[in-house]
Amino acid sequence: MASLYELTGQMDYLRQLLEDPEAEEQVILYTIESIDYEIEEKADGYAKIIRMLNAEVDAIGAEVECLNARKKSISNNVERLKKALTQNMVILDKKKFRTALFSFNIQKNPATVNITGKVPKKFLIPQEPKVDKRAIIDFVKEHGNTKYAELTQSESLCIR
Repeated sequence: MASLYELTGQMDYLRQLLEDPEAEEQVILYTIESIDYEIEEKADGYAKIIRMLNAEVDAIGAEVECLNARKKSISNNVERLKKALTQNMVILDKKKFRTALFSFNIQKNPATVNITGKVPKKFLIPQEPKVDKRAIIDFVKEHGNTKYAELTQSESLCIR
C-alpha cells in the first residue's frame, strides 16, 4: 500500500491530467475514486494512531498528577517532621548535638525583607514593557487591521 504522501502526489498528478483534452476522462475519474478510497483508509489509520497516542498522553498526564500529589505529600511529611524536631529542640534548649549517624543544629537563616509600604524608586527594577496581545486582538476585531497588527487565522485538524 502506498504512503499518504505518494497517494497525494498521484492524486495531484491525476487532477492535472484531467485538464489534458487527450486524456481518457473516465479512466482518470475511476483512478481518482480508487486513490480517494485509499486516502480515506490511510486517514482512518492515522486517526486510530492519533487516538491511541492521545490516550497515552492522557495516561501519562494522569500518572504525572499522581506522582506530583505523592511528591507533595512526601514533602509535607518532611516539613512536618523537621518542624516537630525543631520545636522539640528549641523547647529542650538543645540547639546542637551529634548522634552516631547525624549532626543536628538550629541555625539562623539569611535575612528576608517584608514589604510593608510604598518602596522608593531607587529600589525598583526597570523592566521592558510587555505587549498585551489580548487587548490588541480585541481592538483589531473591533476596528480592523492596523499598521502594527493584523489578525491571522490558522486551521487545525479535528477528528471525531
